[in-house]
Amino acid sequence: MIPAELPGAVLGDGIDSAVPAHYGSPAREQRALMGGRALVDLSHLELVTVTGPDRLSWVHSLTTQHISDLAPGTSTELILLTAEGRIQVPAAVYDDGETLYLLTDVGMGEELAEFLTKMRFMLRVEVTLRDDVAFLGGIGNIEVPRAFVTWRDPWPKVAGDSVAYGSPESEHPAAGRQRFIAFVPKAELSDAVDEWEGSMAGMLAWEAQRIVDLRPRPALDPDEKALPHEWDWLRSAVHLNKGCYRGQEAIARTVNLGRPPRRAVLLHLDGSEERLPPVGSEILMGEKVVGTLTSRGRDMDEGPVALGVLKRNTPTDAQLTVDGIPALAEVIVNTDGRTELSYERPKVRRI
Repeated sequence: MIPAELPGAVLGDGIDSAVPAHYGSPAREQRALMGGRALVDLSHLELVTVTGPDRLSWVHSLTTQHISDLAPGTSTELILLTAEGRIQVPAAVYDDGETLYLLTDVGMGEELAEFLTKMRFMLRVEVTLRDDVAFLGGIGNIEVPRAFVTWRDPWPKVAGDSVAYGSPESEHPAAGRQRFIAFVPKAELSDAVDEWEGSMAGMLAWEAQRIVDLRPRPALDPDEKALPHEWDWLRSAVHLNKGCYRGQEAIARTVNLGRPPRRAVLLHLDGSEERLPPVGSEILMGEKVVGTLTSRGRDMDEGPVALGVLKRNTPTDAQLTVDGIPALAEVIVNTDGRTELSYERPKVRRI
């Protein structure tokens, strides 16, 4: 039986309307998910595949990640940037030795496929936007029935040729988390669910855990102005010592000089309110708009939480409100916008 037809399944809304939001108890489902006993239907995600002998070197040249020599079975992620270094399409990456799999969020697959197709030129590659694969997400070292690919999320590891704008891996709230997404033939999804010995969890559980793990979601959190630095996304998706690619100069400039204009935060919302503020709500400090709420949920332990971006110089102890709900912001990205790779500008002595 497909997940949406299981007893108690309630479909989500917005970009998650095609898959179950919950099966009756989001908090219990999140605990089962964290315990490695539940899977989440992520079949609304979108998949682009690239085949051909030039696939790795070609995608390597266009995106932020070093994948020219990616070993079969290795999971990583990359970002397709604009020329100004802004986030355009992030993607999970897996290669099986013959096919490069690029898993994107809702509404992003066609954009990625069109861009890659336009950049083919005379290279030996074929780009395909797939509609024959379903996806099941989970946490733990689990074998999913019928899966032919399992992508292991690198977050929050800091790659050897990257840098963190937030907590080091050992202190990160997602440290040790083994999040994965299993690829299952869509025609076999019902059989995979029937053969799974655990339970199912909905998107509310998946999203709540993602938010407290400070993991940005491509279709929700970055807007058209977003830089990877603002979301601490360099740590897992950007290689700082590879060849030229679109947006590289902007990435390097911000790493060197520091101070991206905004910074991501985890918002702890007043739990006395039964409602959650809408995605896109303004974050206010008094009457001044200082940021935007980008995604929100109810965590089994933390209660109502959200991710958002603030102006970098917003005080860390500021009393904030979102849609009339009091909120406190927890730092994700360093408030000074610098890392150990940033350098101070020389001071000019005025005479």
